Amino acid sequence: MPSELEAINRDLANNPQGLVEWALAQGSRPICTTNFRPFEAVILHMVSQVRPDIPIVWMDSGYNTEATYQFANEVIQQLNLNLISFVPQRTRAHREALEGPMPGIDDPRHAAFTQEVKIEPFERALREMKPDIWFTALRAEDTPERAKMQPVSRNSDGLLKVAPLLQWSAKDMYQYLQAHNLPNNFDYFDPTKVEEKRECGLHLQH
Repeated sequence: MPSELEAINRDLANNPQGLVEWALAQGSRPICTTNFRPFEAVILHMVSQVRPDIPIVWMDSGYNTEATYQFANEVIQQLNLNLISFVPQRTRAHREALEGPMPGIDDPRHAAFTQEVKIEPFERALREMKPDIWFTALRAEDTPERAKMQPVSRNSDGLLKVAPLLQWSAKDMYQYLQAHNLPNNFDYFDPTKVEEKRECGLHLQH
């Protein structure tokens, strides 16, 4: 007999809306994380249509592009999102005054940089918010590591991790944006990944 999660992954892998509705019935403290990258309005629209007050958690590194901040503001207003931001314990100006510009991915200091600006704020969000369901916009075509993931999984601490769009292509995402008149953002940069197909580590650790 397959486990419940195996059955859900089999039956709902290609039904993102159904997966969202199923997941929201599994707990009482859901969150949806976002970084306002390209196509991010899809997951934000999908979950907020079912649960309008769901906390949208943004780990704002302070290194986003101007266009990303403008896009975030537009989507927040259009969808009336319940946004909760978690930022590093030092501002970008403070960090750079002491340590200089962002280290490159080949710099031995890059792991500590990633920990400071993304992973620590996320782990703080988990401690403070204590979610039991975590929605993420991961897609299999993003990186080789994500191609091996399942739409629904349970972390070692019991957190239900849900990636409703895991099987969707960029074309699927674009068509959803068009159908729902949602904005997009292509001027995006993640300082913890730098390269498009590189993992920052957050989804490998959690």
